[in-house]
Amino acid sequence: MAFHRSRAPKTEPVAVAPAATPLALPLKPGDWRGRIDYRALDARIQAMMADRSMEGLAIAVVEDGRLSFVRGYGLTSPEDGEKVDADTVFRWASLSKTVAGTLSARLARDGVFSLYDPLGKFNTSLRLPGDAQNRLTVEQLLSQRTGLPRNAYDGWLEGGRDPRMIRGSLAVVPPQCPPATCHTYQNVAYDTIREVLETATHRPYAEEARQRLFLPLGMTSATIGMESLRSAKHWARPSRGGRALPLAEAYYRIPAAAGVNSNIVDLARWMQAQMGQAPAVLPAAVLTDIQQPRVDTNRPYGNSPLGRTLDHPGYGLGMRSFGYKGHRLVGHSGAVDGYRSTMMFDPATKTGVVMLWNSDGSLPFKLQAEVFDLYYHLPFTDWLQLKGDDAGNGGALSDP
Repeated sequence: MAFHRSRAPKTEPVAVAPAATPLALPLKPGDWRGRIDYRALDARIQAMMADRSMEGLAIAVVEDGRLSFVRGYGLTSPEDGEKVDADTVFRWASLSKTVAGTLSARLARDGVFSLYDPLGKFNTSLRLPGDAQNRLTVEQLLSQRTGLPRNAYDGWLEGGRDPRMIRGSLAVVPPQCPPATCHTYQNVAYDTIREVLETATHRPYAEEARQRLFLPLGMTSATIGMESLRSAKHWARPSRGGRALPLAEAYYRIPAAAGVNSNIVDLARWMQAQMGQAPAVLPAAVLTDIQQPRVDTNRPYGNSPLGRTLDHPGYGLGMRSFGYKGHRLVGHSGAVDGYRSTMMFDPATKTGVVMLWNSDGSLPFKLQAEVFDLYYHLPFTDWLQLKGDDAGNGGALSDP
């Protein structure tokens, strides 16, 4: 079925308040201020970076809506790399799904389409068992309720097959559950939202994200695509175990699921916008659409000690949420060969942490909990366990 609408969508860039761009970055100890003991956090990060699973890392912390801590550690590459700093560009990997969910929610609020429109209205390449793609809604796609087995046909994508062809082949995959009834995490199927947005706006997905989100938020380093990463003046190369990896194209071919790049400051700006700090771009109603849980999920980070601490996990529009020690946290993470990413924040206090790193190490996922313990002034818990069983391999903790 072809998609028709009676009027053109609003696709002009949204004005951004000058306050969205900080006057000075808190790069030095004298500029670190807030409830968190940043010197203690800095010491923990330096200890973590000594683990052989780590190569380079950039981190930023926002406290009470204000950027309070920014720092780079390690190198952009094990082979003649430069020092990581606030300008170093990394891949977001699956953290990119927050952009697709946010862009969809904003366009829906502007009346370009409805989150409850069936995918059949947009003539996408997705085919589901029993032609369920004609009934599955945009909202159900973005909250990962296709019913397909987890990460369906990611191996085909990594093997070089065309994403549209893969989506057309999903019709014969035995479902894990009836569509719309359970959460099953997807990449290739999730990128169907790109086709929806391009059909609805008549503009390439990357350009729509740039005009509607990145430029208004002052995210000047944010781009979509592999060539945009390569053309950055300072970018982190993928690595594993102290060895360089080739930059893989596979997941860049599903940009709504895994195609965004930026430096750590722009990821922090993205988190601030999700906290409600840029209402001209992302009004409160849009944030509610994005962040409210729409389906229960398994615990992020599995049966690890941290995973067992989290409760009431859910998934919104490309955004996770869960409880941590009496607080509700929201965010997402990402993982592709040689890169990891994470964003986690407390919407009530407008406090959170973002990290980007160029290795397969899992330790920074655990560090997030230590950041929140510092902010909440809770007793110290050694989540990193650098001298325990996880030392030397970064642990097995990861969750996109």
